Amino acid sequence: MPPGEGDPLTMWLYLAALVGLYYLLRWYRERQVVSDLRDKYVFITGCDSGFGNLLARQLDLRGLRVLAACLTEKGAEQLRDQTSDRLETVILDVTKTESISAATEWVKERVGDRGLWGLVNNAGIFHPLCCTEWLKIETYVDVLKVNLIGLMEVTLSMLPLVRKAQGRIVNVSSILGRVAFFGGVYCSSKYGVEAFSDILRRELQHFRVKISIVEPGYFRTGMTDLLWSLGRIKQAWEEVPSHIKEAYGQKFFDAYHNGVKQGLLRCSTNLNLVTDCMEHALISVHPRTRYSAGWDSQFFFIPLSYLPTSLADYILTRSWPKPAQAV
Repeated sequence: MPPGEGDPLTMWLYLAALVGLYYLLRWYRERQVVSDLRDKYVFITGCDSGFGNLLARQLDLRGLRVLAACLTEKGAEQLRDQTSDRLETVILDVTKTESISAATEWVKERVGDRGLWGLVNNAGIFHPLCCTEWLKIETYVDVLKVNLIGLMEVTLSMLPLVRKAQGRIVNVSSILGRVAFFGGVYCSSKYGVEAFSDILRRELQHFRVKISIVEPGYFRTGMTDLLWSLGRIKQAWEEVPSHIKEAYGQKFFDAYHNGVKQGLLRCSTNLNLVTDCMEHALISVHPRTRYSAGWDSQFFFIPLSYLPTSLADYILTRSWPKPAQAV
């Protein structure tokens, strides 16, 4: 046998070289930017605050023509005050068909024959951070209407404009759309976003429309505001039927409440980690299919998603408190 052939060290060096070459080529491909950005229109939902608001300002500075959808006139006015005259706003409620239709016509008037280069489905809501059994069915419906049904309806309404531009659709999911940790209906809505995006990507590939999913980890936005979130948990607990309260017990609630508080305190404040992913999906010649935004997303939840289910369950729930009537 020739010297070095079959040597484990040599094989590992070859493997390391191949991995290094792969990431070098990916870095080179992903740094290529599409041309004529100043002529491209991008429509973003949920721009009153959070990721949508920051992305709108970020793309405006980049020179793109931003069409920002806000739920309130106050949010729209504040955004216009912080941006250039290129940015335009429209009021949009993604739970109402007539509002979506009006916004689509508004966009069509502005983009004309060029079509819509980018659609960013960012609008979303979060229910109280509590156990699934504590939530009312009305809460389930409200979350699904915004996070999933609204996203689908906006996409289908705007799709002809995106197809005309051979553009991009960026759907904001969550790392909870990969690992269902807590927040039953929120996770369900984000799993739906993942599935809808995967199907759309495969169906639209021959139209040269590219679909990207952004999966943020834990970030401090209006939806994860500490006082607001803890207040909603207490309210949900107070409204829970007595037989459910007895099953869980006050000690369980107190421990659960404290655990949520500690988790919220650890949320990242660097929202650019998310909006940079969104921007890359819109302007890169070779956008990624999925973007995991945040260190917790990349180095905890994504690896966790590949573990055997029983092991993942143990890791996620080993520190949870036990209900009063646990068997």
